[in-house]
Amino acid sequence: MARKKKQKITVKLDLPKDDTTLTKLYAILFVSIFLGLCTATVWVTNSGFIPTQNGEPMFTNLYCGITAKDADGNPNGDAFNTNIKPDYAANQSCAILQDAPDRVVWEGEEWKSFTKQGKNFDVPGVSSDQTGGINVMQPLWANCSVDADTPTDYIVAIRSQDGDIWDYEGTTDTDNNPDNDGCEIIIGDIPADDRYEFVIFSKEEGKRLSKATFDVTVHYYDGIPSNMNNASFWLGPEVELGPKSMRPFIFLNFFGLTFFFLLYPASYYWERVENAKNEVEEKFPDFLRDLAEYWKGGLSMTVAIQTLATSEYGALNDEVKKMSDQLSWGIKFSDVIKQFADRVGTPLVQRAIALIAEADRAGGKISDILVTAANDSRELKFLEGERKRAIGSYIAVIWTSYFVFLGVIVTLAVVFIPAIAGSNSSGEEGGDSGGQTIGNMTIRNIDPLFFLTVFYYGVTMQAVGNGTMAGLMSTGRFSTGFKHSGMMIVVSLFVFNLLAFTPNLIGVTEVPGLNPSTGTFVPSPIFPG
Repeated sequence: MARKKKQKITVKLDLPKDDTTLTKLYAILFVSIFLGLCTATVWVTNSGFIPTQNGEPMFTNLYCGITAKDADGNPNGDAFNTNIKPDYAANQSCAILQDAPDRVVWEGEEWKSFTKQGKNFDVPGVSSDQTGGINVMQPLWANCSVDADTPTDYIVAIRSQDGDIWDYEGTTDTDNNPDNDGCEIIIGDIPADDRYEFVIFSKEEGKRLSKATFDVTVHYYDGIPSNMNNASFWLGPEVELGPKSMRPFIFLNFFGLTFFFLLYPASYYWERVENAKNEVEEKFPDFLRDLAEYWKGGLSMTVAIQTLATSEYGALNDEVKKMSDQLSWGIKFSDVIKQFADRVGTPLVQRAIALIAEADRAGGKISDILVTAANDSRELKFLEGERKRAIGSYIAVIWTSYFVFLGVIVTLAVVFIPAIAGSNSSGEEGGDSGGQTIGNMTIRNIDPLFFLTVFYYGVTMQAVGNGTMAGLMSTGRFSTGFKHSGMMIVVSLFVFNLLAFTPNLIGVTEVPGLNPSTGTFVPSPIFPG
């Protein structure tokens, strides 16, 4: 006789759990406030609002005062704790203030069919007066390729005005042997601010060189720390994003990030919580209506809810299923719906559930109460939707006005301010401060970064104000407003970094070129014509 297989009984215990919504909110608030205070500290210590004895940003004085070490590895932080501006040697002892070289290249030249050819060029650099007598090594590399119809001896040379010569002697090869076709000159340290000559000529009388191509590269130092501008403001490292060069760690960005971290993360999370509650409320009137219909059909509340658990109520599905499970365990209907109201926690649901619970306790005609509660909830949701639709146009106007304001400010920063700065930068007639004099009116020289700073602060505060007002008009909650503010701040950060934080506006010195002469080489006693 076969043994009868025992049936396994499965009981789903969906016991009430602690609500972690507020715990998560407090954790997000703690992290966002911490990040906001950190970014605020970086901004304040670099903004110039806190004066220092030596005129340098407090940020670099504090960091370099702790970490700076000289060439022998000894602490050199005292150089940043005096009332004297740190010199070149002091900056070089701090990791974030070291002078990094820029590559200055002369390329694209192609000389054809010649016996002697050359051009003059400049070598920029920082003078020893700017570095406190320290000689900054500037290497030069010259690569070339010389061809001729027949094997021909040639010379490639660089000559200074002082008579120093660096040359390369080679022979062209018609067999395209790469060992003979290429030439190279390397100068470990080429002095700056001198006029140099670059020449290529044939050593064999009557033989011409058919073609020569070359490039010259110099590592150029300007004496300004790589993370700073020429007015000692913190710009941070340069980041290359394809063809665009950006300074994402400029001190101005930390001003916007301060408000972003303080306002956006917690408000974004709380808006998700409110949206989840709103989705539950959207289906709640349908649930009450169906519950009333089942009650009118003669079903008890317990059976009605267990039947409705298989229906589709969107975000309310889990809650209806949970009520059905609780009723199957024998929990009283009044306790089940009270726990449901506590879990959802919205005034609309709690008010409707209170009516239903009271009607169930009193033993009245509960179907009429359900229908009334359903109609009341549906009317309230309809009014909320009407409010959103009516206010939506005003929200669009607020966003549009912000974009217009942002566009005007960026246009002023990118076009108007550089034009004014360039028009009077060369004049000194206006007094000690420099500037241009037009009649009896003096236009003083302006600092583009000062206006850019004011513009960016204005745009950020406009984002905070406009966003807050948009949220209050939309839902009446500050969290919605702070969410709008955070998004506007992100837009301003993106636009300013992409368009406004350009080298000429943030005070980065323009890298000079080698400035090769346009004419042909002028013969000299050392390189005769």
